[in-house]
Amino acid sequence: MSLKIGIAGPVGSGKTSLIESLTNMLKDKYSLAIVTNDIYTTEDANYLKKTLDLDENRITGVETGGCPHTAIRDDISMNQKAVVELEEKFSPDITFVESGGDNLSATFSYELIDYYMYVIDVAQGADIPRKKGAGLLFSDLLVVNKTDLAPYVGVDLISMKSDVENNRKNKPSVFISNKDEKSLVQVISWIEALL
Repeated sequence: MSLKIGIAGPVGSGKTSLIESLTNMLKDKYSLAIVTNDIYTTEDANYLKKTLDLDENRITGVETGGCPHTAIRDDISMNQKAVVELEEKFSPDITFVESGGDNLSATFSYELIDYYMYVIDVAQGADIPRKKGAGLLFSDLLVVNKTDLAPYVGVDLISMKSDVENNRKNKPSVFISNKDEKSLVQVISWIEALL
């Protein structure tokens, strides 16, 4: 049985890019598998198969055919099947399950995953932490991505960090830039602590 980590967040927040970066940083140390979700395509899976130095059979694209929330929370059967098949075939240490792009109310079923991170990005607006969606409030790790864009979109990171701390209480959060490997080490550390 692998450690199953869900990754949810709005379209464009950087979920697939984060998986790409994390995989590149972890693949020499751990056995990995990836399940992606898109509504009518396998676009994210295809992208990862092309860009990652990982056996493409370890990457499965699930076409949900509808609301991304349903496939990760309500009727998880398609994702569960994909995870089980990867576990039986490859015995991965870690399996990433990426949700399709969703809104702030997305949460994972803990029957599908063990822990999940919710990804937002500063370009979506500094007010996102104050909107208190379920993903932001209840995820095991909140990832605030694209911090390098803050000056270009008028976001004050100090205020945003304060809003995150106020709304997340004692739950962990990290502020990262996918272009800065040092900031990604925070996410790696969180994953390795779970192992």
